[in-house]
Amino acid sequence: MSRLNDANLALAREIIGRYPKARSATIPLLHLSQQQNGYVTQDAIAHVAELVGASSAEVMGTATFYEMFKFEPVGKYLINICGTMSCALMGSEELLHHAEHVLGVKAGGTTDDGMFTLEHAECQAACTEAPNMQVNYRHCHRMTPNAFDQLIDDLRAGKRDADIPAHGTLARVRQQIPAEKAAGAVHPDTVDGPAWMPAPEAAS
Repeated sequence: MSRLNDANLALAREIIGRYPKARSATIPLLHLSQQQNGYVTQDAIAHVAELVGASSAEVMGTATFYEMFKFEPVGKYLINICGTMSCALMGSEELLHHAEHVLGVKAGGTTDDGMFTLEHAECQAACTEAPNMQVNYRHCHRMTPNAFDQLIDDLRAGKRDADIPAHGTLARVRQQIPAEKAAGAVHPDTVDGPAWMPAPEAAS
């Protein structure tokens, strides 16, 4: 599957409706595509562009700015091991070498069974918990080789499915805004005056 399926297309249109300009929904729609396919396909880039009124080049330019978007298949579990200073001082390089040995792939590779992709990462904003790593962008703090081995065993056995979903799943709970509760998306080009600021009496 490449373009958004019918269910996700309906969800995409709902998401677009939350924004004053359709292009503002580009990143949420890219995440939706990645959740559907596991990565962002070229057909999905074109489909998102159609939906938000942009060119494929503009959507691709947005997507490639962010590390979380992948443009080719990755494993069910994407493992990112931080290599920035705090983690490096606490042994992340050794942890990465251990992970390469255990998984049988170098950083940047995917295991033959398609379960794991291993990557080196920059700061994951958990310097006090070094060495830090993420699995599908869920933090795993103060990792040791033994803890890594146990985590891999648990992932293979499906024991962590409750807290680590397959790659591409941004969140399990998606915001739903009933029509009667929506603030209303007003195109900013149609506004005359400071429509985005509260009236003086409302602010006091």
